[in-house]
Amino acid sequence: MDKKVSNILPPIIAGLISVIVNYGGTFILIFQAAKIAGLSPEQTASWVWSISIGVGITGILLSWHTKEPIITAWSTPAAAFLITALVTIPYNEAIGAYLLSALAFIILGVTGYFEKLIKLIPISIASGLLAGILLQFGISAFLNMTIDPLLAVSMFFVYLLAKKFSARYAIVNVLIFGFIFLLLQSQIDFTNFELKLAFPIFTEPAFSLNATLSVALPLFLITLTGQYMPGLLILKNDGFKTNAKPILAITGLGSLLMAPFGSHAFNLAAITAAICTGKESCENPSKRYIAGIAAGIFYIIVGIFGVTLAALFSAFPTAFISTLAGLALISTIAGSLSNAISDSSTREAAMITFLATAANINMFGIGGAFWGLVLGLIAYFVLNYKLKKG
Repeated sequence: MDKKVSNILPPIIAGLISVIVNYGGTFILIFQAAKIAGLSPEQTASWVWSISIGVGITGILLSWHTKEPIITAWSTPAAAFLITALVTIPYNEAIGAYLLSALAFIILGVTGYFEKLIKLIPISIASGLLAGILLQFGISAFLNMTIDPLLAVSMFFVYLLAKKFSARYAIVNVLIFGFIFLLLQSQIDFTNFELKLAFPIFTEPAFSLNATLSVALPLFLITLTGQYMPGLLILKNDGFKTNAKPILAITGLGSLLMAPFGSHAFNLAAITAAICTGKESCENPSKRYIAGIAAGIFYIIVGIFGVTLAALFSAFPTAFISTLAGLALISTIAGSLSNAISDSSTREAAMITFLATAANINMFGIGGAFWGLVLGLIAYFVLNYKLKKG
């Protein structure tokens, strides 16, 4: 009995930690996006409910079916992207864009064209796109040093110390510190906080060319290159011979079903997946799938109390939220920039993608992520096209 417990307990704990890191890290971006979109507390709770329940169910199904630690999660870079996109796109049109993006992933999974599509998009261009989208969030962490210097500077130094001694849990440590700091400063408003169950709220989708180009296309590409690619790489690095087809198909189908209730996209986890796929999770690789099932169960529990989570995050000051989000994304921005400039033959095109996306160009009512990608790809083909001699 003791041996069974010793085999099962470590992956369960790993699953729990991955969930805590996910919610304590960049989940704050979803609340920022909901605020920007002008969503009601009930709509925000529905978003939390749909994405948490969806992630939980797909993670359990995939882990059980494959007997591998398949950790699913929401698309963090996509959530960051939506903070800027939802400023101009009506919410019902955004829902329509979520559906189109999810449908594209289902098709990609069923047909098995994942590898072929990846080859069409240079990794440097995709990385430049992601870095450009996330840049403003990294900058905001330091802009807050002007707005609320004591809070922002304190969070920054806690982040540095935590990163040095416990990099994996750095953002969780910053979150705990910030929470205690704000409590001592009486800066948290618990007026609307209550323990309450979340319920899904259906939003009828609308479709437009603007939303398709400004939201659906960037959402698809960001999730594909920023989540699925590194997520599969992490699994393979830890010795799992993972087939991408069922993962893409099931997460795509789950996203499609949950989109009308607010879920923007869920997919294969990348950063938090590493907590469950390696030896730290369980010495026995054949038992690590338990971490995926455990994480799924914890996600579902959190999703049921989505209203409570929404109320908790809405109680925090804006400076705290944006500083936490910016610090949480520093590593992702650094990694994206590194990938963008690693290949000298595509470096300039990648930087054009990065700068154009960061500039958030808006032409013909279409947002910056689309134009950054278009200009980057044009630059890539012009600069790398070789004229035939003779």
